[in-house]
Amino acid sequence: MLALGGALRMGSIYRGVWAACLTAVACGCGDFVSEDPSPRPNFVILLADDLGYCGTELYGCDEIPTPNIRRIAENGVTFTDGYVTAGTCSPSRAGLLTGRYQQRFGFEFNTGPARVTFEERRGLPKGERTIADILDGVGYATGMVGKWHQGNTEGFHPTERGFNEFFGFLPGARAYFDKSTDNGGAISRRVASDHPQARLQNIERISDLNALYRGRERVSEQEYLTDAFAREAISFIERHKDDSFFLYVAFNAPHTPIEATEEYVERFSHIADPHRRIYAAMVSSLDDAVGRILDKLEHAGLAEDTVVFFLSDNGCAVYTEACTNDPLRLGKLFLFEGGTRVPFAMQYPRLVGGGRIYRHPVSSLDILPTFAALGGGPLPADPEMDGSNLMPFLLGEESPPHEALFWRNGENKAIRQGNWKLFWNQRHIWLFDLSEDIGEVTNMAGEHPEKVEELQGLHRDWETGTEDPAWPARQAPGPVEVDGILVDINI
Repeated sequence: MLALGGALRMGSIYRGVWAACLTAVACGCGDFVSEDPSPRPNFVILLADDLGYCGTELYGCDEIPTPNIRRIAENGVTFTDGYVTAGTCSPSRAGLLTGRYQQRFGFEFNTGPARVTFEERRGLPKGERTIADILDGVGYATGMVGKWHQGNTEGFHPTERGFNEFFGFLPGARAYFDKSTDNGGAISRRVASDHPQARLQNIERISDLNALYRGRERVSEQEYLTDAFAREAISFIERHKDDSFFLYVAFNAPHTPIEATEEYVERFSHIADPHRRIYAAMVSSLDDAVGRILDKLEHAGLAEDTVVFFLSDNGCAVYTEACTNDPLRLGKLFLFEGGTRVPFAMQYPRLVGGGRIYRHPVSSLDILPTFAALGGGPLPADPEMDGSNLMPFLLGEESPPHEALFWRNGENKAIRQGNWKLFWNQRHIWLFDLSEDIGEVTNMAGEHPEKVEELQGLHRDWETGTEDPAWPARQAPGPVEVDGILVDINI
């Protein structure tokens, strides 16, 4: 009740701020004029987990119909070159939530293992402000549903990081069926992949570590987890439809374990490979969940004034043999395009026309400053944000939002500037022209040594503002051969 009352009180106070903010956002953009002091927009992030570039219909792939994810793009913008800041779940989410490269605060690797001592302090540092912190501070009701993966011990809980409400689990993975209940018969309808890399080992043994919580109270769940997360998101919207709200829905689909209900698997009986069939079922379930949330916004009369972003935390895990990132190279764990370039779409009907395609590179870093600008939330003067408010660029600004984008995973480093993409480690250098070679097939490093030197120099400059990893990588599976060269994998 305190959070709700605060949101109601603060909502009227900040309407004037939001109206002024709209003027600033639209400055220099002749195709937007508004004299309507409408309520501040609501904000929703729909984050998939390990969903590949070709896992939706956004980019011409059609094996898995995703009409609801496509609906976001049809109502708004498809970003052809949408990136996240890491090829693994936990650091990628840290970048999204803070609007800062996670290497700036030592969050280079996943936070696991699940059992860490309080003293290890593996998680999002308290000094970093999240999107929820900023919007809660200007009167938004803030809620999170789904996978947290930003720390499992005291001090890192979502309700300590700006979220008024939380329903979900804390570590990096969880089964989709609660083994402690009969799930209303859902267990009997469970179809799971038996591929060793498509399931979590010992998931029942660690059930205490990936328990579901409502706030801080442990709960059991009767529904397939993707459906449960959609239900909880819809409930949050219903309870806060008269407030300004921010809702972060961090699905764990289609992350391992690869399992779905028979109902969804039957939709893809035409797919011969059993692992791929179940993965497709998981994505289809995810798309239906997205559709239920979008429908709720529409039925509540909120769609026009709600900014919705859809993206994945990294590319799909090709090692499960259940998915593909075509036409991109490799996938999760890597800094090639398949690991960091993801499905990325956004809608805000009040300001952004539907069916737009935006081709400049954008980043998950951009979501926080975009929300802050539209919601009237002040950005911290120190530390500096790495993301850009996307609204001026979507409303007419022709320059790209970023001069360059940077990645680092241990000794693996990458940069994209314009159409050039450089990836290197201690063993080898790869340079690609993405305008001609989206699949990163032709290595041009030998032909353009000056470009390699220039991009490495920019990356060195960026690294001066970063920190060493705050904890070591874990459970590295060993190097993987790429073009005959060994590439270390750090998790």
